[in-house]
Formats: sequence, C-alpha cells, structure tokens
Amino acid sequence: MNQQSYPSYLLENAVTHLAKLPGVGRKSALRLALHLLRQDEREVQDFAQSVLLLRQEVHYCRVCRNIADGDICQICSDPGRDQSRVCVVETIKEVMLIEQTGQYKGLYHVLGGVISPMDGIHPGDLEIESLVERVAAGGVQEVVLALSATMEGDTTAYYIAKKLAQTGVSLTTIARGISVGDELQYADELTLGKSILNRIPYQL
Repeated sequence: MNQQSYPSYLLENAVTHLAKLPGVGRKSALRLALHLLRQDEREVQDFAQSVLLLRQEVHYCRVCRNIADGDICQICSDPGRDQSRVCVVETIKEVMLIEQTGQYKGLYHVLGGVISPMDGIHPGDLEIESLVERVAAGGVQEVVLALSATMEGDTTAYYIAKKLAQTGVSLTTIARGISVGDELQYADELTLGKSILNRIPYQL
C-alpha cells in the first residue's frame, strides 16, 4: 500500500508517526494503527496519555543521569545501595540490564554513549566530567567500568581511567565474559552477572 492509497488522512498521519519508531517500518506501523483503531477508545486514550506523560514528566537523575520520576532516581536514593561503588555504563539500557542480573548493589553513572569521533561524539558530549566531579567530591572507593568490548568502549574506558588516575579511586572493569567486539546490551543476564561479579583491576 503506498501513501496515496490510504483511505483516511488521519490513518496515514498515524502510520507516518508510528513508522518513526526504531525498528518499525510502514507495514508494521499500519498494523499498529489498525490495531489501535480496534481498541476501546478509553484504552487508546490511556496509551496516548502514558506516552505523553513519559515525555513530559520523566527526568534524568541529577546524580547519575539514569531515568527518574523526580530529581533523584530510585537507585541513588536507596539507602540499601553501596554508596562507595559506582558502575559506569553507556546508556540507561545497561543499567536495566545489570539490575536484572541481581549481582550488583552499588550505584551507577550513565555516560550517554561512548567516545566515537567518526560519529561526532567527543568526551565533552558525554557525562565524563560529572563523573570526575562525583569522584572528587569523596565517598566513592571503586569505579567499575562496564562498557562494551568495542574499540569505542575501550577508548572511553581508557580516557576515563586517565581522568581518574590521580584520584586514588580503585578502577575495575567487568571480566571479559563479554566477547571482544560485543555491545553490553546484547549480553545475556548470566554472562553479564558473572562479568560483574568477577570484575578485575583496570590496567592503564
């Protein structure tokens, strides 16, 4: 079905917007739009409201940059977490992945990506300076570098290690249960959990 053959402009408009979602082509977007049309109006309103609230009300934790409903996320505000240990990850997806393993009870720091000059991502574009400031403020004894085993991930880990070299903080990295070249988000829970548990000192 091409764009001209849609029986309704409203349907076409919905498909166009749904097709902007990652991994959703126009065929899948049409299937989703037709599914929504078959649902009770109240359910669709609830769905739309939840997406709108997600965009309007969800914040980023001022401490670790994880997703939060308020100023500080649930993990940073949990008194039961080990405040002396900070796990550095690329994105929020890795926080959720590591949490699912149940093997880590410290805090996090979300960089927002990795250094990749080819993609125009430089150290200043990431939450690296805020990590350095966080460590310098005191209380952090170990920084766990849980970055993907890619060239970009290794470059970022090395850059962070150099920035923290004079702070006296213990630098560790997850064990290489993650294959070289693999992104952390694609690791299974068991492998990732063991990699966290068996972390090793980071060598500059």
